[in-house]
Amino acid sequence: MADQPQSNRPPRAWHWLRRWAVRGIALGLAALVIVLGALAITIVRYGATDRARPADVIIVLGGGDEGTARRAEHAAALYHAGYAAHVLCTGGVSAGGTLIEAERCAQVMRAAHVPAEAITLERGSRSTAENARATAAIMAAHGWRDAVLVSDDFHLWRARWLFERQGVRVYPSPAQGTSGPLAPSERVYAVLREIGAWGWGEVRAQLGR
Repeated sequence: MADQPQSNRPPRAWHWLRRWAVRGIALGLAALVIVLGALAITIVRYGATDRARPADVIIVLGGGDEGTARRAEHAAALYHAGYAAHVLCTGGVSAGGTLIEAERCAQVMRAAHVPAEAITLERGSRSTAENARATAAIMAAHGWRDAVLVSDDFHLWRARWLFERQGVRVYPSPAQGTSGPLAPSERVYAVLREIGAWGWGEVRAQLGR
């Protein structure tokens, strides 16, 4: 009796496994899109509300040259409206030229007639997480208990979360209340970057960093 030719077709179990693997990947990607979409909506909605209220200090987060100037102008408006008697300009990243963000902020504040003696600088931080830690120490040293937190609208959700992790009570206020909205393309890019920064921050937190 002649031997039966062997089939080159993969076992049926392999077809089943491959089909379910493809379905699992598709479902995972769909879930990821839903989660990221929900996070983007949360970031946008949170930043749309101005939560400023009277506090001990106004904190201005650095954001490069243009971003820092925009945020400082809003902080100056809050200062003149009587929200706080002190302003804390933050950030050790270059803001263009020879100035770092904290110095650029102070420059804009002085130009807006905020007294130099009302301005404190935090020059060492290079990220929002570092900024929150440094600011918590400065506030404790001055006896400041709460703060109006000024940044761009897309940044406020993550910034508030990082500051509250350090035990700092903040009242977020978007710079767009003074400057007006960002261009749509800039806004989309900023929100996507915030999602990435939040995810990377969570990874670092889980690794104990």
